[in-house]
Amino acid sequence: GAVESTGDDTTGGNSDGGDDETLNVDLQKVDPSIQEILFVATIYKADERKQNFGQVRNSYIRIYNSITNEEIARYDLDEDFSIETAVEFGRLYRRGGEWKFEAMGIGNKGGLQALVNKYQ
Repeated sequence: GAVESTGDDTTGGNSDGGDDETLNVDLQKVDPSIQEILFVATIYKADERKQNFGQVRNSYIRIYNSITNEEIARYDLDEDFSIETAVEFGRLYRRGGEWKFEAMGIGNKGGLQALVNKYQ
């Protein structure tokens, strides 16, 4: 497929100074009918655990080109997201036959379901 995940680390236990989870996106394999890919991060069971991104230390989201090993964008999720349990990090979108990236950094208190509802 066009998008593959290395898995969801719901505990943060894979942290060793590197990335916990990775989504690999092969843009050449994305169906032409798809015009936008949104990248989000949420906290697993945030309400139940009473957590938000302001409490999670050393958390970040980044997009990088694995072919050139170039970091394209990065957000450190710290006190700027002190009440948010979900963050719309950025989006890839098609324009003129090419993929472009737009950084967003929009926090949301409603978790994953609120994001799903927003884009239905």
